[in-house]
Amino acid sequence: MKRLTIAGFLALLLGVACATTPPSAAPGSAPASRAAAAPGLPASVTIFPGAEWERIPDPSAVGYCADKLDRVTERAKQLSTTAMMAVLSGRVLYSYGDVTTVSYLASVRKSVLAMLFGKYVKNGTIRLNKTLAELGIDDHGGLLPSEKEATIADLLGARSGVYHQASNAGDDLASAPPRGSQKHGTYYLYSNWDFNALGTIFEQETKQGIYDALENDMARPIGMRDFDRASHRRSGDATRSVHLAYHMNFSTRDMARIGYVMLREGQWNGREIVPRDWARRISSVVTPVQEMNPDRHRKGPFGYGYLWWIWDGPAATGAYEGAYTGQGAVGQFITVLPRRDMVVVHKTVPGGDRSVSGAQYRELLDGVLNSQGCGK
Repeated sequence: MKRLTIAGFLALLLGVACATTPPSAAPGSAPASRAAAAPGLPASVTIFPGAEWERIPDPSAVGYCADKLDRVTERAKQLSTTAMMAVLSGRVLYSYGDVTTVSYLASVRKSVLAMLFGKYVKNGTIRLNKTLAELGIDDHGGLLPSEKEATIADLLGARSGVYHQASNAGDDLASAPPRGSQKHGTYYLYSNWDFNALGTIFEQETKQGIYDALENDMARPIGMRDFDRASHRRSGDATRSVHLAYHMNFSTRDMARIGYVMLREGQWNGREIVPRDWARRISSVVTPVQEMNPDRHRKGPFGYGYLWWIWDGPAATGAYEGAYTGQGAVGQFITVLPRRDMVVVHKTVPGGDRSVSGAQYRELLDGVLNSQGCGK
């Protein structure tokens, strides 16, 4: 039998101590959510980025193939993609383009607003069952009495039954049924009037500007690197509607932080950014794909939650089970894939003919997901 030296005995003790130290005690880590950790990472550890995202130096070490990810880059170069990131269990698996460039978020702004609502729903400042009549919400020409029966919850689910014109384009109001024909809460229609009125309601009920809440409740706490409060302002045609759009401007790497908050069910390194129940609620189906309007949306992969698009029906399988995305014009996307413990974000800089369609983005997304498993 080998004699155990003093040095060996001390090494043994150190090894036991390291083995029994809870992984969650490590700096920058927190208890994991329902998502699974990447291979090689203890299930009880969740990594959060510091000032910079940590990178995965060798994709094969976590089960992904560099050559397949290179094909994603080749395809992105053929499109108008300006930047893209895939974050796996808190570390960057894939990155393309300049992820620091800031440009407007288009309709992904709506998904971010849904997140901001959570704190104030939880503390009772915002009551989801309040009607437009109770809130004093109206518009040019007046809303119909039946339209004023719509609740905040109805607007969050795009089921208000209000078909007043919006201050900005980019929705399905051209396909709306006649005003007053649909009872609130019963009929889905993607309408910027709903979404912009929610901005008015948020500011009225919380008594603060959306961009102040964005900065104080989210951008600063999660360490967004490129956020500039001064670059944000509401816009739209106030002669069409008094409720203006609340456009946002983010970089790709900051979009990834937003998505990571959602992947971690609203938590950020021990701090609650979005209440967990609310993060789950806004990313759950309110309108299943077979009830989407107009009918063309029923052929797609998405149902709708509270300002988030949810993979639903036959499309919600494999990596897309439980997945959801914010999506905006010309190629802005924040996609959360809990089954893979992954966030994928994509950006174009609007202008000229630069645009990436939803189908083209999902091709890139499939490429990232299919890079798992070398030799297949």
